[in-house]
Order: sequence, then structure tokens, then C-alpha cells
Amino acid sequence: MVIRRDGKRSQRRGHRTYHGSHKKWRGGGSRGGRGQAGMHKHKWSWVVKYDPGHFGKEGFKVPEAAQEKVRTINVGQLEKLAQGKDTINLKEHGYQKVLGSGKIGKAVTVEAKYFSKSAIKKLEAAGGKAVVAS
Repeated sequence: MVIRRDGKRSQRRGHRTYHGSHKKWRGGGSRGGRGQAGMHKHKWSWVVKYDPGHFGKEGFKVPEAAQEKVRTINVGQLEKLAQGKDTINLKEHGYQKVLGSGKIGKAVTVEAKYFSKSAIKKLEAAGGKAVVAS
């Protein structure tokens, strides 16, 4: 006699209890909803334990109108902007801050609202000046 050794999968195919009860196969009802459904209701104890910061607001956003938008320029771009002049007023060109990326070979006096430390070092090393303008 041949012994049939079917696995669980093939044994249960075609039976309505393959998924437990015949009612459990479809729908989110047997698992308390799908995904994060019921987080504020019947899954509240899970939220308290594993995700306590899930609900509510935190912090605030500064309105865009109140934010200061600072346009920056690098030290390496200043020579091109100077075009033979010894002094550059960056406010006239629409910039507020000078950053220290790049190289400058010419002594230039730069007027701006803000300077990074590396930008000041590079300007002074080239024989120029960083003047803080309001």
C-alpha cells in the first residue's frame, strides 16, 4: 500500500477552515481593522505602550513671512563679482552672507551683513577686508 504524505498546505486546500474559521478569511473585522485603524479606540493600550507620541501636536512652525531668507555667496565667486573694483557692497547685488568655499587671489574689501569665520580668514589672507554692514 502506498503511503500518502501530503503536507499541511495541500491537505488544507479546498477546505473552508484553511484560514481558521470560515469567517476569518476576508475583511479586517477579525483583526480589529486594517493597519492603524482603531488606534484611538480599541487599540489604545498598544498606542500607550509602543507609540506614546502618536497623537497630538508638538512644537511650532515659524511662518515663512517671519523667516529671514539669507542669500549666500562664496569667496571664490567674489573676484568675478568685483570686476576690477576694490570694494564690493553685496547688498547691491542681493547677497547677505559670505561663505568660505573657493579661493580668492585679489585684495577686496567686502561689505555684507554676515560672514563665516573661514570667509574672513581667506579675505584677510588675500589682503582684503570683511566689513560688517547693517
